[in-house]
Amino acid sequence: QVQLVESGGGLVQAGESLRLSCAASGRTLSSYAMGWFRQAPGKEREFVASGYWSSSRTYYGDSVKGRFTMSRDNTKNMVYLQMNSLKPEDTAVYYCAAGGGGSYFYLITTAAYDYWGQGTQVTVSS
Repeated sequence: QVQLVESGGGLVQAGESLRLSCAASGRTLSSYAMGWFRQAPGKEREFVASGYWSSSRTYYGDSVKGRFTMSRDNTKNMVYLQMNSLKPEDTAVYYCAAGGGGSYFYLITTAAYDYWGQGTQVTVSS
């Protein structure tokens, strides 16, 4: 049983930055892998980033590499997604997710995650 709540979304102009937050709770939260996904209308849910509570190792989708950074605060059970140099194509609902872990090839898929937050809307205007 894991609960995830995203926050920090909003409306920004191209080139600006946002930081999304994910508040997590659960009995064995430290054993989970964490991920960020996004979904725009009419498109499939897209992998953004993934990582672990106990490791600084992170993975990023090709479309966000060099612009987005995933981090976490174990003390606060918080996961963050720092989004810089935002583009209109980044417009989507962003979801925080938790799962049992696995290889990079598994963590980039939605099937790797059992729990999802409600999502937070990010809109980037040109």
